[in-house]
Amino acid sequence: MKKYLILLVVLLLVFLQGCSSQTSGTTQSNINKTLVIGIESEADVLDPDRAGGWVTYRINRQIHEGLLTEDLSAASKSQSVPPLKPSLATSWDVSKDGLHYTFHLRKNVKFQDGTPFNAQAVEFNFRRLIDKNFKYYDQRSASNLTNTVSDIKSMKLIDDNTIEFTMKKPFSAFLRMLAGSSQVAMISPTALKKYGNNGYSEHPVGTGPFEFQERVKGEKIVLVRNPNYWGKEPKLQRVIFVPLSDDSARVAALESGQVDMIAVPPPDAIKSLKEKGFNIEYGAPPHVWFLSPNFNNPYMKNLKVRQAIAMAIDRKGMAKELLKNTVTPAYSAQSPANDAYDPSFVDYPYDPKKAKQLLAEAGYPNGFTTTFETSVDGSGQLIPVPMAEWIQQDLAKIGIKVKLQTYEWISYLGKWSDMSSSVGFNQMSWGMSTPYYLYNIAYSTSGANAGKYSNPAFDKVVNEAMTATNTETATEDWKKANELIAKDAAIIPIVSDKAPYAMANYVKGFVVPNEEWYDLTNVYIKKSN
Repeated sequence: MKKYLILLVVLLLVFLQGCSSQTSGTTQSNINKTLVIGIESEADVLDPDRAGGWVTYRINRQIHEGLLTEDLSAASKSQSVPPLKPSLATSWDVSKDGLHYTFHLRKNVKFQDGTPFNAQAVEFNFRRLIDKNFKYYDQRSASNLTNTVSDIKSMKLIDDNTIEFTMKKPFSAFLRMLAGSSQVAMISPTALKKYGNNGYSEHPVGTGPFEFQERVKGEKIVLVRNPNYWGKEPKLQRVIFVPLSDDSARVAALESGQVDMIAVPPPDAIKSLKEKGFNIEYGAPPHVWFLSPNFNNPYMKNLKVRQAIAMAIDRKGMAKELLKNTVTPAYSAQSPANDAYDPSFVDYPYDPKKAKQLLAEAGYPNGFTTTFETSVDGSGQLIPVPMAEWIQQDLAKIGIKVKLQTYEWISYLGKWSDMSSSVGFNQMSWGMSTPYYLYNIAYSTSGANAGKYSNPAFDKVVNEAMTATNTETATEDWKKANELIAKDAAIIPIVSDKAPYAMANYVKGFVVPNEEWYDLTNVYIKKSN
């Protein structure tokens, strides 16, 4: 029944949208400049500093911008790691000791409410995250972005268009972090003062190519073209994001023309969609769908148990048979599409016989029962429940009985990094185009270290990588860190997503870069009469 209710909402939404955007007697190619995207879950808050998950970031980044961004204009196959490029900062200087970053800001830029963008606005945004004495300091935002801003010691306004950051210690990933999903996106100081930290997400105001118009939770988020955008004018007039967590409802909405494109088409539907004339575009983003063994769980504290789990899961079979080659099997905690990723690295081969032997050596010849937590939907989560069931069946073959505990995505995000000791492991899909990603998921004090893994040797090499001022040295250190995670089976990678999108053939200009998000400024609709 839920599926049909969702579909009914979409039908009504698109009918109303169509009524408002079409004029009798005029060709759609000339007037229909609205793109409707079916997304895989409800979005989080539209406050870029507070939000979590790629689904929401893909929306927030159309409204908000950071000092740097990534060049997303090239398709995945032609560019392994998207290069950094200027955004609200036109250039930057980094001192040789890695302690001082000077950003030269773009002039004559305004927020969508008319507030000038300048060095004072940059300072305002960062003080929200690092200055507990600031009137608009926000603990929730500060916690969310701590891995980006925690090494900032102070800021100095050089002039209206220049600002210098001084770091507590060198931070090799700082620029890349400012460009990705953990960026400090600039929000209008005027809007924040007006609506407050808790009210801002209902009235988001950035400098981006699209402005926020409306949100009806569970139904749609509507953005419209920013008429005063400083950069290249978007070709679309409106973008509507429609949450459709049910796979079949998402496909049905696309096939009936109720949406123009969908994220994460279910693997079983891709062949049929192709035969019906829909385009399927793939990428190779920095994505790993992985398990986090819970180091507070008695079973998971045993290295041989963790290794047995890694060797018992047929990752190649899951990629081919369950996910229909829409993913690649993953054998490294390090995500693809960053400079420290080694595609030839294999942590543990599939070997259920050896896995059973390891389990016996660990003291569990007859196996045990444990709990596996997962979401039912969400950003990059693919088809989490069928994947969890595949893992459940594989582990049963060596004697480990798995009880699945599932949650809706936003609820799952809120509890993911806080497993109780009764839970054996949970899962997440993540990755970054900087190897600093390993710090996030496995450093002993990182809030995103869901399994509470702790290894002083790992922390030491990560510290060396983070403070290195030489890129080659940092890359080698990150590779060593990845080897330690594999040795400890602290993260059990399962698959890496190819990030498929399915779209009608009249959607033009959409590029899937090697990232988890995309640029909509060059996308347009071109329909024949």
